[in-house]
Amino acid sequence: MADPGMAGAATHAPLSDAQIHDRIVDAILDHQLLPGTRLAEDKLGQAFGVSRTRIRQVLIRLAHEQIVTLAPHRGASVATPDPAEAREVFEVRRMVEPLLVQRFMRHASAGHLGALASCLAQEEAARAAGERRRAIRLSGEFHLRIADGAAHRTLGRVLRELVSRTSLVLMTYGAGDGPTTGCGCADHRALLAAIRLRDEGAAAALMTRHLEEVEQQLRIEPPATQAPDFTRIFGAAAASPAG
Repeated sequence: MADPGMAGAATHAPLSDAQIHDRIVDAILDHQLLPGTRLAEDKLGQAFGVSRTRIRQVLIRLAHEQIVTLAPHRGASVATPDPAEAREVFEVRRMVEPLLVQRFMRHASAGHLGALASCLAQEEAARAAGERRRAIRLSGEFHLRIADGAAHRTLGRVLRELVSRTSLVLMTYGAGDGPTTGCGCADHRALLAAIRLRDEGAAAALMTRHLEEVEQQLRIEPPATQAPDFTRIFGAAAASPAG
């Protein structure tokens, strides 16, 4: 008897578990799957044309990476980082990325540098076109390009997970309407300039400051509760008692 998760499956060759994992992560990075979105095994199985058992294994891996939350009797959902987790993500990124950008300057090839410059150009074009989600995705890719050229596989894997977590943090605590918070092209342009000058100290300092500024954009703390200033709210009329 066919697995119910195979109902309606596509006829093309099924993806590997690693490919399914990457497709789900990509959808989160592209803000197609928002924090709290339920990830039903049967529906994912139908979408990918694989069994629920395979989907479950992918979701377990995503849960280990803290990208998905698994709850008894409720199944899987896209993780919603709490305030402490949001701060931890940026704390660890400030530990890891200054080292990675310095290693990039020591180990990266001309091809790595060209790919980094191309990624920045695409990010700038996306922002100019008002494609905010694509720009945020490319801003994360800019950081991952630095990790790729740094020739440190362990830290590269750590950063890839952190970038995924950062996307969830931005969606949960980003200011304004929609996922508008994120890295800015100006900071990335300054980083690229320091990299081209082979100035390791400046690049590390720019990376640290850049990540601090992104974190400061977030609305993590609830607003302080204060007594309202009625005069300011209602104008001078509020200060003049009625006759």
